[in-house]
Amino acid sequence: MDLYIYYRVDTAHATTLFGKIKGVQAMLQARLGIAGSLKRRPGEQEGLQTWMEIYQGILPSGLDEFTATLARALEDSGAAALISGQRHVEQFEDVAPCA
Repeated sequence: MDLYIYYRVDTAHATTLFGKIKGVQAMLQARLGIAGSLKRRPGEQEGLQTWMEIYQGILPSGLDEFTATLARALEDSGAAALISGQRHVEQFEDVAPCA
């Protein structure tokens, strides 16, 4: 299972949020063994950037633990307060070959 999480960031908060998200991702990798990546859509609109966190290879049985740990870490780090609006979470899984 892969998670793609996108949200908007006020450009004024981008540098601070970058450090916080990278810290959260380092903790997730150390604690749960799930590495994350961080992407940004080029440009901005009305002073906002669109960012995406990607987490790949989450076992379905560990999805609830991962999402709960991520949510706590975002709150504890102060990252959640720097995000403009909601975080949108999309789940994708590998396509199984047809038999």
